[in-house]
Amino acid sequence: MPKDWNIPAELQPDPANYVFNLDAVLGAVVALRATAPADAFTASALGTEREGSGVVIGDDGLILTIGYLITEAEEVWITTVDGRSVPGHALAFDAESGFGLVQPLGKLAAAKLELGDSEGAALGEPVLFASAGGRRRAIESRVVGRQEFAGYWEYLLEDAIFIAPAHPFWGGGALIDKRGKLVGIGSLSLQQGDARGNRLDMNMVVPIDLLRPILGDLRLYGQVNRPPQPWLGVYAMEDDERVVIGGVAEGGPADHAGLRQGDQVLAIDDDDVTDLAGFWRSVRERGPAGARVTLSVQRDHRRIRVPIATVDRRRLLKGPRMH
Repeated sequence: MPKDWNIPAELQPDPANYVFNLDAVLGAVVALRATAPADAFTASALGTEREGSGVVIGDDGLILTIGYLITEAEEVWITTVDGRSVPGHALAFDAESGFGLVQPLGKLAAAKLELGDSEGAALGEPVLFASAGGRRRAIESRVVGRQEFAGYWEYLLEDAIFIAPAHPFWGGGALIDKRGKLVGIGSLSLQQGDARGNRLDMNMVVPIDLLRPILGDLRLYGQVNRPPQPWLGVYAMEDDERVVIGGVAEGGPADHAGLRQGDQVLAIDDDDVTDLAGFWRSVRERGPAGARVTLSVQRDHRRIRVPIATVDRRRLLKGPRMH
């Protein structure tokens, strides 16, 4: 993340327009820098050096962030708005929601941000989105969508939050409502075009309501105490109302089964596949990790069947280094 950038002044929040202490709330957003080993399973997709933001949510300094920043991280550094840096521990990652937790290994001079209700982030509601750095790195935005989101990396949210204008550094940033409460964590940036060729840049945000039922497990066990979801190890996309394999994770189940980039997914077992969300949902309906599925795919004008034994993706990831 560049050090010498600011949100344009006209888009920054004005403290006079808020009923809460704006600077105190934004001070709960901290910078994260994580390093994963070169042989980490996620290194090829996410890199080994990752930077983003996190939000202090616990009296003990516990930080909530987006999980891809800290997956397999062996080193984490936290920097507060006043420039103080302390090491951290990658405590937990939940692939289903996308959340991650970091525990500081030193005292943070940052107050926590209270959790809000993401149901209140309704269509049209004004919100703030902030990355680490205080007011100059916060943007006044608005909720422009609440809908299902399917990510190419076997990720599915039933009710994601979409905001615009978009923040340029979204990863792990805080979505804050008009009461100064945390209602979501930034995940990615995307674009949507209209019939006139205009482009709207948006951020997709993971609703905070998904955290409440799992926070206790993440704190205690580093993961959620539930059967793991089945994982294929594919990257898929929608292309002209088709689901196409864009790639496979090296060493993953689909790779071992012989699935190839460019294969068009026609069906899973006997169920037709017509969209990405339906594909991921159909895989999950087969049962927990270990379930066997058969994909029918079109390859070189031929229809072939590819049996795949799903796995728990967590078993392929390096655990956090104990400090």
